[in-house]
Amino acid sequence: MSGVNKSPITCHVLDSSVGKPAPNVEVRLQEYHAGVLGTGTDAFYQLGYGKTNADGRCIDLLLDKEGKIATELKAGGLYKIVFKTKEYFENTGRDSFYPWAEITFEVKNPSEHYHIPLLISPYSFTTYRGS
Repeated sequence: MSGVNKSPITCHVLDSSVGKPAPNVEVRLQEYHAGVLGTGTDAFYQLGYGKTNADGRCIDLLLDKEGKIATELKAGGLYKIVFKTKEYFENTGRDSFYPWAEITFEVKNPSEHYHIPLLISPYSFTTYRGS
């Protein structure tokens, strides 16, 4: 997949309360590590960062400055995508209940594309495995 202009993990945020894409939502992609440094402590470490575009999409989470994949996914790896929704709702003049939405998922086949859509409203969110 090297040289493509789309990350192997992408997302799309839609504000279902207004029926439109949610632009400028901060997105962080993290990878799970069990027993960090022999401490027995499990932790997530940041792999990628981005913001949704005008269409609510973030397609460059794992791309470097040249548009190539900077990090390869691991089979059986656990990943978490964090959407910072509070700032989005504040910027649109609305209160919200959830300051962010965290979605943890497993990559079974690193050669597949993983798309995580998120539907948000000020007091709820839902997701599913997209294509």
